[in-house]
Amino acid sequence: MRTLDDLQVDGKVVLVRSDFNVPLADGEDGSRIITDDGRIRASLPTLEYLRAHGAKVVVLAHLGRPNGVAKSELSLAPVAGRLGELLGVGVRLGTDSTGPITAEWISQLQPGDVLLLENLRFDARETSKDATERQGLARELAGLGEIYISDGFGVLHREQASVTDIARLLPCAGGRLVVAETNVFRSLLANPARPYLVVLGGSKVSDKLGVIGNLLNRIDRLLIGGGMAFTFLAAQGYEVGDSLLEVDQIDVVKGFISQAAAAGVELLLPVDVVIADEFSAEAKVQCVPSDMIPTGWRGLDIGPESVALFASKIADSETVVWNGPMGVFEMAPFAAGTKGVAEAIAAAPGVSVVGGGDSAAALRILGLPESAFSHISTGGGASLELLEGKTLPGITVLDEGH
Repeated sequence: MRTLDDLQVDGKVVLVRSDFNVPLADGEDGSRIITDDGRIRASLPTLEYLRAHGAKVVVLAHLGRPNGVAKSELSLAPVAGRLGELLGVGVRLGTDSTGPITAEWISQLQPGDVLLLENLRFDARETSKDATERQGLARELAGLGEIYISDGFGVLHREQASVTDIARLLPCAGGRLVVAETNVFRSLLANPARPYLVVLGGSKVSDKLGVIGNLLNRIDRLLIGGGMAFTFLAAQGYEVGDSLLEVDQIDVVKGFISQAAAAGVELLLPVDVVIADEFSAEAKVQCVPSDMIPTGWRGLDIGPESVALFASKIADSETVVWNGPMGVFEMAPFAAGTKGVAEAIAAAPGVSVVGGGDSAAALRILGLPESAFSHISTGGGASLELLEGKTLPGITVLDEGH
């Protein structure tokens, strides 16, 4: 994969595909407010490099799933404002994307200037399953610039006009973020330091089947938390009350348990859980052993003994990968498990990699320092697919080069 260092960008119009799919909320004045700017900050190394080397920067990005319809609540206007603050430069929003207004504004760009195009997914061709439609938009986008930089790691697992099709039309390279993310996950599948431990959480086992299947012959320890743990507990014959349970995955999970034993992988499940009588921050709460969840109650977090057990295994590992929270961390009564495991990973002596999505969001919501982790991914889906051993189309096109 070519990198920024392989290209001459001085005076060139450089198109940069970033991942600005950030969470938004309504402010008191009715405006849209960014609640986590982590992905915007992750884009800065590439954008600052290009500005410093005299490029005229045009950023391509999406937000949410507008399904080809322009929706004011999914405008990238808040992102343009925040990006400008972080870069210390005004960032204009090209409201008609590939239209004449944007083309005119690009013609006026000076070296170091930055223009952000409006939400690419306002155009249905961006995510179309029809390659011809995607290629049509890609040609229009390519006509706006001279060089293409792929720096949106969170979208590399998608065949989209601004991710794969455009990379075949212009000289292209991976940005600082994409190169760093790709190298980290490739190293995790190649020759990681051992003991190699993976912590998986989140709600559903079905979301992690590919990851578990691919990693069981590569890792030394697997710790399971979150809602998916209850399917594992049920597979061992435990009653799980009203906890989240994927009955159709129990036999699959039994297979994983047998596979782990055969491969000598230490598989640990929660030994105690925090349960509630309803899914609410105001629910009645108690902590019980994992095999004593009563009917009518549901597990919403791992308990303190589980945190201590998991922490002891994490402290003794040289490579730790974490993807998925241990409980419903957004509600205070069920946040301790996620926070405890995250703190243990932050204190781990070796390499620590946090998958994107809810795991990265949890770190920020719980106030944990990002600098304590070796790498925090910006792409939940992309990182999972890499851990599954899949080839991402957005990486393949960069490896092929143009």
